[in-house]
Amino acid sequence: MTTIEPLYDKNCLCPLCTTSFTTKKLRSRFIKAKGFDSDFFPFYEEHNPLLYYVNVCPACGFAFADQAEVRLNEAEKAILTEKISSQWNPQNFGESRTIRDSVKTYKLAAYAGILRHEKHILIAGLYIRLAWLYRMLEDVNEETRFMKLALSEYELSYSTGDFRGTQVSEIKTLYLAGELCRRTSKTEQAVKYFSKVIEQQSKTIEKNIISLAKDGWLKIRELQKA
Repeated sequence: MTTIEPLYDKNCLCPLCTTSFTTKKLRSRFIKAKGFDSDFFPFYEEHNPLLYYVNVCPACGFAFADQAEVRLNEAEKAILTEKISSQWNPQNFGESRTIRDSVKTYKLAAYAGILRHEKHILIAGLYIRLAWLYRMLEDVNEETRFMKLALSEYELSYSTGDFRGTQVSEIKTLYLAGELCRRTSKTEQAVKYFSKVIEQQSKTIEKNIISLAKDGWLKIRELQKA
C-alpha cells in the first residue's frame, strides 16, 4: 500500500525570470487546526501550512505568496532584477522548511511586495505571519517588531481603502489594527479601533469579529482596573 506523504511538489513558473521550479506544499488532509489566537494566529496539531505559504524562485530570488496572482510589468521587472536578482545567491527553499527557513521566505516576499508597491493589506498579511513565526520561535523582540510593522500597514490599508476587493473585510482590518495596538501597548488606539468594530455589530455577518473586539476591549478595561 502506497503511503501518502504530507508534503507534495507544486510546479511553479517564476513571473520574473520564467524559470520553472517546484516547491513543497502541504496536502489539505494533513492540515488540522486546533484553534486560533486573538490575532488569528492558527494552532495546528502537527503540520503547519504557514511554513509553505511563500514560493521562492531558486534562480532569481523572486518570492510571492501562494495565493497571489502575479503579473509583472516591465518597470517592476527592472526594479526587482536590480534590487533582488542581481544580488541573489542561488538557494533552494523548495524542500521541507524549518521555521527559520520560512521566515526568510516571508521577508523576501515582503521586500518584493514593497518594491512593487503592493497593496498595504497584502504587505500587512506577510508581516503578521512573520510575527506569528517569531511567536513560534519565542522571539518576543522580533515578534513585536513585526506586529508593529503589520499594524502600520493595516492602518494604511484602512485609511486608503485598499483592502477593498480582497478577502480581508473592513471590519477585519479594523479589528486587526485594534488587536495589534493592544498587543503593542497602544491602548488608546486599540480602544478606538475596537469601538469602530463594535459600532458595526448590527450591520455585519462577521459576528465572531464583534465578539473578539468586545473581548479585547474587556481585556483593556481589566488591565486598567488592575
